[in-house]
Amino acid sequence: MSWPELALALTAAALAASLWRNWRNWREYRKLRRWAIQPHLEDPPEARGGWGRVFDALHRHRRAALRRERRLAELIVRSRRGAQALPYGVALLDGEFRLDWCNVAAREHLGLDPERDRGQPVANFVRDPAFAEYLRADDFAQQVRVPTGGAPQRVLALQIVPFGDDENLLLSHDVTGAERLEAMRRDFVANVSHELRTPLTVLAGFLETIQDLKLDAARVRDYVGLMAPQAERMKRLIEDLLTLSALEHATAPPPQERVALRALLERVKSEAELLSGGRHRISLDIAGAHDLLGAETELASAFINLASNAVRYTPAGGEIRMRWCSGPQRPDDGEFSVEDTGIGIEPEHLPRLTERFYRVDRSRSRETGGTGLGLSIVKHALARHHASLSIESAPGKGSRFAAHFPASRLVPALQKVAN
Repeated sequence: MSWPELALALTAAALAASLWRNWRNWREYRKLRRWAIQPHLEDPPEARGGWGRVFDALHRHRRAALRRERRLAELIVRSRRGAQALPYGVALLDGEFRLDWCNVAAREHLGLDPERDRGQPVANFVRDPAFAEYLRADDFAQQVRVPTGGAPQRVLALQIVPFGDDENLLLSHDVTGAERLEAMRRDFVANVSHELRTPLTVLAGFLETIQDLKLDAARVRDYVGLMAPQAERMKRLIEDLLTLSALEHATAPPPQERVALRALLERVKSEAELLSGGRHRISLDIAGAHDLLGAETELASAFINLASNAVRYTPAGGEIRMRWCSGPQRPDDGEFSVEDTGIGIEPEHLPRLTERFYRVDRSRSRETGGTGLGLSIVKHALARHHASLSIESAPGKGSRFAAHFPASRLVPALQKVAN
């Protein structure tokens, strides 16, 4: 083969090789392009040579990205599960305070539906002037408390927490109980001040009169006689306050301390008869040979308060029946009840009777000598013995107060009960 022919052959071979490489590159490029534009990326196609190394690198990067996505998805799921488990409401808002997501507590607090309400401004769900002003002020260092609609009405503490890139969290917490306790604290302070002010005013007035005027001995004795009931009233009030404080803060009574029930109940009856002064028919029935485990002083305080209330609110000539029942008739518990034929109580007052200083008729309570703390003492004393108080009453038909003790607080009586 001549030199020109050889040169032509080599040129043709080089051209063919170049065309082959270009065709292969174009074919692998088409594979890469088809793989890159698919909606859901699968593993890159296989290839040889340089393209194979490129596809292998893409395969490794894709696997690493999938692992990162799975970890991120798991983290998101765990985060949302944790948020769902929180007792506080959590709502994710965008920069314009529009809803993106919320947990179960936020749904319940604010009445949200995460699908229906997504994208809606949070002000559409919290329609309260204080919250609207809170958003306008753009100062989220403190919470804002807003009432909710519906029954029963609740109070929510709301706070915006900015985070990330133009995102916000709305945190909600039900503070109804705390608000109620704060209101009870304010009422308690006001009631104590009021209850002490009246007798102190009377005492101060009489003392000033005795000091400033020259009175004979008989007039001084009369004034002292009028002062004594006021001093006794303050004494009872302070004693009840101390008793209630001790019940609230002391440790639970030891369950192994035996209280002779029959002797205790006879003592309660004697106290009731002494307070009655013969104006009522008072009876005691004991059915069941059991004693109680607990603190005798606390149980006596609870039982005597129930009996004395019945005496105070039953007109002269009425009847008061005290009864203990346990054993075969009540195999699961024991019950001490005080039933009277007194004035009765309206139904709307029954849930609040054990609140401190709550009185159905304040003027009548003063006339009967009550401090307004008796049933609060009963409630706390019973609770410390794992017992509960039930109240049944109707206006003009009398009342029935019953203390229910669990079987764990009952032991066979050492003192035999007479038939």
